Amino acid sequence: MGNENKQNQDKEPNSTKLKYVKLGFHYLISNALYLFLVPLTIALSHLSVEEFIHLFHHIKLNLVVVILCTMLTFILTTFYLMSRPKQVYLLDFACYKPDSSLICKRETFIKKTRLVGVFTEESLAFQKKILERSGYGEKTYVCKALLDLPVRNLCLEEARKEAEMVIFGAVDQLLAKTGVKSKDIGILVLNCSLLNPTPSLSAMIVNRYKLRGNISCYNLSGMGCSAGLVSIDLAKRLLQVRPNSYALVVSMESLTLAGYDGNVRSMLIPNCLFRMGSAAILLTNRSSDRHCSKYQLVHALRTHKGADDRGYNCVFQKEDINNRLGVALSKDLLPVAGEGLTNNFTTLGPLVLPLSEQILFLVNFMGRKVFKMKIKQYVPDFKLAFEHFCIHAGGRAVLDELEKSLGLSEWHMEPSRMTLYRFGNTSSSSLWYELAYTEAKGRIKKGDRAWQIAFGSGFKCNSVVWRALRTINSANEKHNPWIDEIDSFPIHVPEVAPIDC
Repeated sequence: MGNENKQNQDKEPNSTKLKYVKLGFHYLISNALYLFLVPLTIALSHLSVEEFIHLFHHIKLNLVVVILCTMLTFILTTFYLMSRPKQVYLLDFACYKPDSSLICKRETFIKKTRLVGVFTEESLAFQKKILERSGYGEKTYVCKALLDLPVRNLCLEEARKEAEMVIFGAVDQLLAKTGVKSKDIGILVLNCSLLNPTPSLSAMIVNRYKLRGNISCYNLSGMGCSAGLVSIDLAKRLLQVRPNSYALVVSMESLTLAGYDGNVRSMLIPNCLFRMGSAAILLTNRSSDRHCSKYQLVHALRTHKGADDRGYNCVFQKEDINNRLGVALSKDLLPVAGEGLTNNFTTLGPLVLPLSEQILFLVNFMGRKVFKMKIKQYVPDFKLAFEHFCIHAGGRAVLDELEKSLGLSEWHMEPSRMTLYRFGNTSSSSLWYELAYTEAKGRIKKGDRAWQIAFGSGFKCNSVVWRALRTINSANEKHNPWIDEIDSFPIHVPEVAPIDC
C-alpha cells in the first residue's frame, strides 16, 4: 500500500507538468499570429521619416499597379460577400412544461403497468428494474391517457389532443417571448417520429396560427431522437434561399400510441424511458434581428450510419410474434452509437478545434498509421472548442460513455444529467431543455459556444454548434421551464448499473 501511494504521488506531478506543457503549447499556437505581428510592428515603428517618404514615392511611381490591385481586391471582396452563406440566428426558443397533474412517479408507473393486465410477472419486474436504474426523478411527465385507471382511450383522437397540448403550449410561449407575428413566419419544420396523422401535425400548426399560404412547410417523421437537429439543419438550408424570413422549428414526440403491450424485453425498454415534452425554436436570417437574437448558428453536421445493417436495425419499429407493435432496441445500439459519434466528432473536429489540437491529433495519427508506433489514439480536447455541452438525454449509459471519452467534468454533464432526472427522455426536444437549464443557471456569456449532440434511429448522429450573441440574464427568462426550481439543482443521482435506450 505504501509503494502504491508513492507511485501515485510520483505520477501526479508528471501529469500536472504534462497538462501545463499542453496548455502552453495551445496558447503558443493559438497566438502565433500575434507573436508574428508584434516583432513586425516594432520593426516598422523604427523606420525613419525619410524611409516612409521614400516608400510613398515608390508607390506613387507605380500608381497604375496600385489602382489595379485595389480594384481587384474590391471585386474579390464583393464576390466573397455575395457568395458566402447567409447567417442564421436563433431568436429564441421555448420548452413546454406540462401541468403537475401529468407527473408520473415511479410507483405510479409500476402500478398502472400492472393494471394494464397484459404483462407477465417477468416483464413487470424487468420494467421496474429499468425504471429504477434510469436516472429519472419523481417528476417526469406522461400523457393523460396513460394515467387513466385502467389505461384506456389510446386512440388517434387522444394522440391529437396530446400533440395539440405540447405543440401549442411551446409555440404560444415562443411567440409571446419574441413578439413575432405568425403571418411573418415563412418556414415551418416539425418533427415527430411515431405520430403521423392526416392532415399532418405541421398542417395543424398552420391551421391554428393561420400561417400564410406560401409558407414552406415540412413534417418529418420516423427519424428518431436526432430529428430535432435534422429539423434545424433543414431550416438553415431553407433560410439560404428565403431572404428576410423566420423559420419555426417544432420538436416533439407522442406517447399515446407509442406504448408496447407485449412481453418482448427489447421492446419493453421504450415504454419506461420516453416522457412527454416539446420545444419550439425560432430561427431567422434577418440581419436586423441579430442584435435581439440569442445565438448564431455556426455549424450543423449530420452523420448517417444507415448503410450499415447493424446501424439500420438497432432501433426498429416492428410487430412481435403476436402482432403487437413496438420499437425494438438491439444490443448493437451502444456500439453503433459509439461509431456514429466517432465519425461525427472526426468530421466536426477540424471545423471547431484550435490549431494546436489539430496538430497534436495529426502527429498522433501519423505516428500510429504511417510509422506504426504503438501509441494510444489521441482524443482531442473539445473543451477548448466549447464552453457548454448539450448531449441528448437518451439514457445514463450513453451519458457516462461520452463523459469518459470526451473527458468532460460533472459541470459539463450537469445539463444533460439533470434533464434526464427532471424531464426524462423527451426524445428530440431534450437538447432544448438542456440549453434552457444552462440559461437558467446564468452560465451563458457573450461569445460562449454550445455544442448540441443528438443520436437516433437510422442510425444517425448529428451536431449543431451555437455561439452566444449576448449574455443571457436568467432573471429575464420567465418562460424557462426550470426557472421556478433551478435553485434546487443540481441533485445528486445515485450511481447504479444503467440500462438504456
